[in-house]
Amino acid sequence: MLHRLTDLLPKGAGAKPAHPHAHAKVPHTIGARSNTKPTYSRVFRFKADHAKQPQSVEIIGSFTHWRPVPLAHHGAHSWQANIENIEGNKTHHYMLLVDGQPAAYPDSDGYAKPEGAQEERYALTTLRGPRVYMLFAQTK
Repeated sequence: MLHRLTDLLPKGAGAKPAHPHAHAKVPHTIGARSNTKPTYSRVFRFKADHAKQPQSVEIIGSFTHWRPVPLAHHGAHSWQANIENIEGNKTHHYMLLVDGQPAAYPDSDGYAKPEGAQEERYALTTLRGPRVYMLFAQTK
C-alpha cells in the first residue's frame, strides 16, 4: 500500500494533505553528482647544491599519472614547475627525480609507504623502509 508523506506525519504536524492527483516536484539535482572535481595548482621548486648541477629535474606522481614532468631551469641552481589540475580533497603520492633518480625534497607534506610496483620503483630508501612523498591536496 502506498502512502503519501503527509499520511505518515503525526496529526497536527501542520502539514496540509496534498491534492490526490498532484505530483510533487522533486529537484533533479537530488543525489546527482557533479562531473567536475575540485582541482588546484601547485608550484614545485628545487634548488641544487652548488657542487653538482643536475642535467634534469622532474616531478612524478599520482597527479601526473606517474609520467615525469620536467621542471624548468631558472637561474644557476634553481628549477621550477607549476602543476595544474591536481585533484583536490585527496592525498597524492609523488617523487622528485634528479637525473632520473629519486631525490630529497624538503617541501613535501610527509612520507608514505609506496602502494604498488609503480610507486616502489621511485621510492627513497629510508631507515623505516621505502618511502614516497605525500601531497595533501585540499581545496576550499
